[in-house]
Amino acid sequence: MSTDWLIKNAELVNEGRRFHADLRVRQGRIETIAGTLDSRPGEQVIDASGLWLLPGMIDDQVHFREPGLTQKADIAHESRACAAGGITSFMEMPNTRPPALDRDTLEAKFARGAETSAVNYAFYMGASNDNLEAIRSIDPKATPGVKVFMGASTGNMLVDDPHVLDGIFREAPTPIITHCEDTPMIDVLHAKAREKYGDNIPAREHPLIRSREACIKSTRLAISLAQKHNSRLHVLHISTADELALFQPGPIEGKRITAETCVHFLHFSDEDYERLGFLIKCNPAIKTAADREAIIKALAESRLDVLATDHAPHLLEEKAQLYDKAPSGLPLVQFALQAALQRVFEGKLTLERVVEAVTHSPAKLFNVHGRGFLREGYAADLVLVDPKKKHTVRRDEVLSKCGWSPFEGYTFDSSIAATFVNGERVWDGSRVNDSVRGQRLAYDR
Repeated sequence: MSTDWLIKNAELVNEGRRFHADLRVRQGRIETIAGTLDSRPGEQVIDASGLWLLPGMIDDQVHFREPGLTQKADIAHESRACAAGGITSFMEMPNTRPPALDRDTLEAKFARGAETSAVNYAFYMGASNDNLEAIRSIDPKATPGVKVFMGASTGNMLVDDPHVLDGIFREAPTPIITHCEDTPMIDVLHAKAREKYGDNIPAREHPLIRSREACIKSTRLAISLAQKHNSRLHVLHISTADELALFQPGPIEGKRITAETCVHFLHFSDEDYERLGFLIKCNPAIKTAADREAIIKALAESRLDVLATDHAPHLLEEKAQLYDKAPSGLPLVQFALQAALQRVFEGKLTLERVVEAVTHSPAKLFNVHGRGFLREGYAADLVLVDPKKKHTVRRDEVLSKCGWSPFEGYTFDSSIAATFVNGERVWDGSRVNDSVRGQRLAYDR
């Protein structure tokens, strides 16, 4: 396949700037960015007039369910959904079956990624109450970080032993990535809801059971441990206005404690439970419209540093069950960038800030080597966005294996015109090139 391209007349968005230029890709890398470039023999020319050219999104939080849960998702399907959505790199969570709690299990996931992933890939090491020695021995160049579930999780991945938690924050050689919800508080509220509703707990109760108080208590604990040990902490999927004061606004450079939010917290609110029910049940829960607006404002001022997905597919028949059995999680990667850009069209975020939050900041946070920017010499991970072509989401276009999207019927004001991974066009605006394979992410550590 040709990896030599000349993209002409695009509006580039990169490192706080918007400017018109041509961009040449040669042998998988960005060779030249200049005002006007003449085509060369053998390269393919794309006239990108009217399109935005962005560095591809780096999603620092996905659940692709492989191994062990591949009836609902797998790396092959979900990475193709990424490609269609302008996501060129993902970092996948360890709560698979078996969980990635040791080096061999982790490396088996990397091997599977090399075989099947259409975009670039990385996998986190997981933490448990009994794998501190494995965490101590992590090669910092092998994984983006250590994921700690400081709240209810599957299998053996809830870390609730205070001595183990202290040891992880003291000794982890990579960034520590946390899911922060306080399980005992959630259990008490869940029991009260069952007393009131029996088995038929309504979806609107979910943000009351997975309460804001449970989020903020656990987030405070994580921050206190990070401050005690000067750890590099990244708190995932902030969902409440209450947690925002715990984080500092401003550039990500120099921060030891950073925070992420997710596209569904920018798009939905508790008003949507009546319409979508358990389709938008997720942990932490989608909360109020006031929380949503506060989160968008915090993202705008870089109090929240990263915008990701927490893509977590389940089958429709699973979601159709009663509260206690309907699993938490949404399929999001295919329409995540469009959902983020919708806040630009609404005037709530700038385009430059969205690009920073979805691409530059995760690249900086994890010290990703040679990606995340439109820079000469960097990998040609690119996305062309058509800001004038509206796109109404249909179920029959969903590429995630679960086969549905919470955005069905919603009309976005933009479309993904093309996605390039290492210079290869993996998405042409209508279909995925199944021959493209991504690369393992590397880190400057």
